[in-house]
Amino acid sequence: MNCRLLLFVSLFFLSTITVFAQSGSIQGVVTTSDLQPLEFVNVGLKGFAKGNTTDRKGFYTIKNIEPGTYTVFASFVGVEKQERTIQISAGETIDLDFTLPESSTELSEVIVTDLSSNRFYADSNFTVAKLPLTDLENPQVYNSISRKLLKEQVVTNMNDALKNATGITRLWESTGRGGDGAEYYSMRGFSVQPTMVNGMPSLNNGGLDPANIETVDVIKGPSGTLFGSSVISYGGLINITTKRPSDLFKGEVGFITGNNGLNRISGDVNVPLNENASMRVNTAYQQNNTFQDAGGKTSFFVAPSFKLQASERLSFLINTEFLNSNSVNAPMIFLNRSNPLTFDSIEPFERNYERSFTSDELSINNDSYAIQAQAFYKISNAWTSQTVVSRSSTKTAGYYHYLFDGSDGDSFYRYISDRNGQTLTTDIQQNFIGDFSIGSMKNKMIVGLDFYDQDIKNSSTGWVGNGVVTLSDGNDTGVLTQAGVDELLKDTFEGNTTAATRVLSAYVSDVLELTSQLSLMASVRVDNFKNESWGTDTEENTQTAVSPKFGIVYQPIKDKVSVFGNYMNGFTNIAPTTVSDADGTNSRFKVFDPERANQYEFGVKTNLLSDKITATASYYNIRVSNRVMTDPTNVNNSIQGGEVVSKGFELSVIASPVEGLNLVAGFSHNDAEVTKDYPESGYLGVRPEEAGPEDLFNFWASYNFYAGPLKGFGLGFGGNAASEYLTLNRDNIGSFALPSYQVFNASLSYTGSQYFLALKVNNLTDQKYYSGWSTVTPQNLRNVSLSLNYRF
Repeated sequence: MNCRLLLFVSLFFLSTITVFAQSGSIQGVVTTSDLQPLEFVNVGLKGFAKGNTTDRKGFYTIKNIEPGTYTVFASFVGVEKQERTIQISAGETIDLDFTLPESSTELSEVIVTDLSSNRFYADSNFTVAKLPLTDLENPQVYNSISRKLLKEQVVTNMNDALKNATGITRLWESTGRGGDGAEYYSMRGFSVQPTMVNGMPSLNNGGLDPANIETVDVIKGPSGTLFGSSVISYGGLINITTKRPSDLFKGEVGFITGNNGLNRISGDVNVPLNENASMRVNTAYQQNNTFQDAGGKTSFFVAPSFKLQASERLSFLINTEFLNSNSVNAPMIFLNRSNPLTFDSIEPFERNYERSFTSDELSINNDSYAIQAQAFYKISNAWTSQTVVSRSSTKTAGYYHYLFDGSDGDSFYRYISDRNGQTLTTDIQQNFIGDFSIGSMKNKMIVGLDFYDQDIKNSSTGWVGNGVVTLSDGNDTGVLTQAGVDELLKDTFEGNTTAATRVLSAYVSDVLELTSQLSLMASVRVDNFKNESWGTDTEENTQTAVSPKFGIVYQPIKDKVSVFGNYMNGFTNIAPTTVSDADGTNSRFKVFDPERANQYEFGVKTNLLSDKITATASYYNIRVSNRVMTDPTNVNNSIQGGEVVSKGFELSVIASPVEGLNLVAGFSHNDAEVTKDYPESGYLGVRPEEAGPEDLFNFWASYNFYAGPLKGFGLGFGGNAASEYLTLNRDNIGSFALPSYQVFNASLSYTGSQYFLALKVNNLTDQKYYSGWSTVTPQNLRNVSLSLNYRF
């Protein structure tokens, strides 16, 4: 922990102690008329966002109360609210008990917990549309994964979290290398990385920690109109909505332990500083190995956030995240993408399933830092100003290596480098958000300006060969000590290079409510993109792109069922490159136009029985045009005109059909094909490798007993399934299939008034299965984890 972080933590606790020393507190017990303690009663200060709930002994406490006169209330479902007026002085603790008129027998059927609600449902509506639209009002499809679901599933990494979203699967695990070291996923036929936090760019070169997650938002389709071109995919984007400070003092400590060396401790503390300011700190420390003979990760994460209501009109929200991660990653095993395929069976890879082909000396360090500062100013009853400054820095320092197919059906050659680099991003947004009427028609509108700046710095060594791995006998001739690798890499420095991207954008989006049941959305964005790089050669390129978006929503049953359709656009600015004539002469600099993606989609959404049954079904068609491809008349030249079509069907359900039962499920089918390309490239007419499996299925269900001798116990069961996946698929060299799989998980839990205990088993049947993207990567075998969370 560096000096500045120690100073920050010290000041935080000093300010907390100072606040508590100057404020008072209220405590007491809530009972029924027959003097039985009552759990889950809400006790608070009338007119203030300050309060707490009673524990199983009926006890409550409200701290950090400024001196003054207050009305204290106690409320409980099915019981008339009680109120008491008190006067509190600085440093005083007042004992205040409540007795509710009903007896415990009369209240025995009243369950005041979230058992009767849809606990897995979350709606991150503002982030998705940049407007206050509910899911039913939004013509775009998205899945929001709640922190309650992640907690129940004992989730400790992003991959397990995203297994709850429809139609998404991991292609590559995190490599840690600079520029693109984060995990890659496939969604709607295209690769995507987690690149957004609270709707703003926040890049990383390693894995994310789930400690500060309120929801994971998987937003479907090419979303260039609202989010720009630099951090989105044609298939969609992955956004993290973080936890935010509240006005109640509360906290939680969590412990997780399991096999493969898993040990994790986490903390979440929220402290009201005064009536107008609150602070929250989330933190986690984790160590884990892998199921293979080497590899693992050690990470420390801390995320302080701050909220201030400066005046009636002005408020501030600041969120920061620090992550230090040191990991040993197994090298990815690449099939040869240039020569005819020499493998036709998964058996050689299965024979070496638990071999890592690395050592614990060859680690890579990824430090990340991010800060977001938002200011909201209420201009009038109709308009609000939102000003956002977001910065992130992610570093890479350590060893990255991979194995490449030697085209003999057995051998893989290792290539290794010591990667050192940094990616810096800055994003500044100014939004004006309106909610107003023109005549009888309501409008929700956002008008915004966006400046995005990204700098990628590199000062790595070159790549050197380091031994050969043979799958037939598992032999590895490489040097796997740090000293030995350093000797191989000496005198191979690549030099210092920097690549910069600047994007200046303007956008507007309006949702017009023609009637209470029919609304239209129209949006447009203009991006001016500038790319510069410095090194041995200097290149510069400027492009301008326009991205429109349209949507329609009709609610045949108001607030319960909506039918929607959308047209969405995304684009990618293509960096310039050097080309030449077929004989290598006439070398020249060539600039390209942006690639474009256009999606048409229609479907239906439901929200029935007060959020208890929510579902989305949709059909989409995405066409990506103007892709760069090899010139069929000149292999040294590139031209534009390639095309990919991706279409499919998705069904998502989050429901609580009966009290105590909660489930989330999804199914997706995707057809993707390269429809235009240079024939000799091998891609024309085949499914792109980044498209992932055609069929994906996810499911999780849990039942919590709310009465009887098993009250508090919970059972969970679910899993993921995928169809066969062609990780390498090219007409000119062949195809290699990763087998289909079905992986099942289960849990047993107990919930108390202040604690949660869970035992989770992943991959119950110990199935061997793989992910890849022209690679073959074994996935985790059976593993068990035990979690204990204590709330205060």
